[in-house]
Amino acid sequence: MSHPDTLLSSYSFHLPEERIAQRPAEPRHAARLLAVEQEPAPPRHLTVWDLAEELKPGDLLVVNNTRVLKARLAARRRTGGAVELLVLEPRGEGRWLCLARPAKRLHPGEELELQAAGGLSPQATDGPPLVVTVLEVDQASGGRVIQFPPHCVDAAAIEALLDRYGSMPLPPYIHQQDSSDDERYQTRYADKPGAVAAPTAGLHLSDELLAALKARGVRLVAITLHVGLGTFRPVETEDLSALELHSEWVEVSAEVVEAVASTRAAGGRVIAMGTTSVRALEGAAAASADGVLQPFQGPVALVIQPGFRFRVVEGLITNFHLPQSSLLLLVSALIGRPRLLELYATAINEGYRFFSYGDAMWIAPAVVLPGARP
Repeated sequence: MSHPDTLLSSYSFHLPEERIAQRPAEPRHAARLLAVEQEPAPPRHLTVWDLAEELKPGDLLVVNNTRVLKARLAARRRTGGAVELLVLEPRGEGRWLCLARPAKRLHPGEELELQAAGGLSPQATDGPPLVVTVLEVDQASGGRVIQFPPHCVDAAAIEALLDRYGSMPLPPYIHQQDSSDDERYQTRYADKPGAVAAPTAGLHLSDELLAALKARGVRLVAITLHVGLGTFRPVETEDLSALELHSEWVEVSAEVVEAVASTRAAGGRVIAMGTTSVRALEGAAAASADGVLQPFQGPVALVIQPGFRFRVVEGLITNFHLPQSSLLLLVSALIGRPRLLELYATAINEGYRFFSYGDAMWIAPAVVLPGARP
């Protein structure tokens, strides 16, 4: 009989609709923070601003500097029908994999005319319309490969086009969107274009909190993980021992590797700001021959679930995640699935706000399962 930790159905919980955050806290650091305590002590109820006291001098905070592209495009078919595209990843020479809605009617050879997106990009109405072409069906994702202008070879090259025609790809459970999301759905340190969803834990770090952490003696370094298709694909494998995830592009620099080593040598703690930082650091370590963190650049599809032994990350600051998601598995690997579901029940009862614009959880190294620690 399978252990509950290996079954997707064991990661379910009921979340009332009103617990899904529709707008972010203002200021950023005013979001609530559920601080996990060693059992059997109950969690503490803090705000994100309290991280300036929770983190210690000499700690290393690893953030994700990816920048979210305005990757949602409104288009119109020659027949007049409306289409929505979500631009995901380059396939060379201006070709991009896109999720499309509705997808079944889009066939290779069809031309689409890009539109101003929901009134959020009025500048897109200047000049002639832009026509893109459906090239092929991508069987693995169910998406479509779309031909954009040939110079749009990567995220940096297509960003100007998306700024002109696109809108922020907020998750579907956020039902209201306006121009303020262009700034609010980015971290304050976002400078590497390429994501189609924000590394949401980092949205809580305001300029004021970043300054307070620096004054505290906390060092900040950045990895890059471009959040991609996996964010939009629910886990559908009941037997989690067979789980495979869509890869995401990761860059871990020599500076980050040095910072981790020097922090450890000085007795500091390596803290990940969000699950994307965890996936980048642990993916880079797993890619090395000896499991030791090395500079890395490339795709990562690492599955982190209960039983995983972390090589780099000692603590985590993270948002509250969707039921039966790969992110829920990752956090369960740190503190155990029963404990996590118990904490989520507390958060729901105490009125915490969930998902991308919601509140956060602080998992200090001392509360991580002994068997999961580096």
